[in-house]
Amino acid sequence: MTHDIEWPVQQQLEAYNARDIEAFMAWWAEDCQYYAFPSTLLASGAAEIRARHVERFMEPDLHGKLLTRIVVDNLVVDHETVTRNFPEGKGEVDVVCIYEVEAGKIAKAWFKMGERRMLP
Repeated sequence: MTHDIEWPVQQQLEAYNARDIEAFMAWWAEDCQYYAFPSTLLASGAAEIRARHVERFMEPDLHGKLLTRIVVDNLVVDHETVTRNFPEGKGEVDVVCIYEVEAGKIAKAWFKMGERRMLP
């Protein structure tokens, strides 16, 4: 059961790192909700999530490194370090990602961002 819940989250992370928008979106429910933790809605529905990521996937250094994963019931909680190309340069940020999985797709997700660290 844990594998079934974890699978869509792992697959979307791999697609994120490949910057493959089609493979990434395959794991999100059509009516998914995407939040800044705890409750700021950033995107509602697959089309809005796609729009947010098309631009992000243009970043040449984009990469999410999974540090820890916890699965409880239908929730997957990832702790990642994400490398980004910020306007001020290349950097990284720690992120806690909480995914609610329903019927093999990500139905809701919450993201808590840490402080940006600029890289040399």
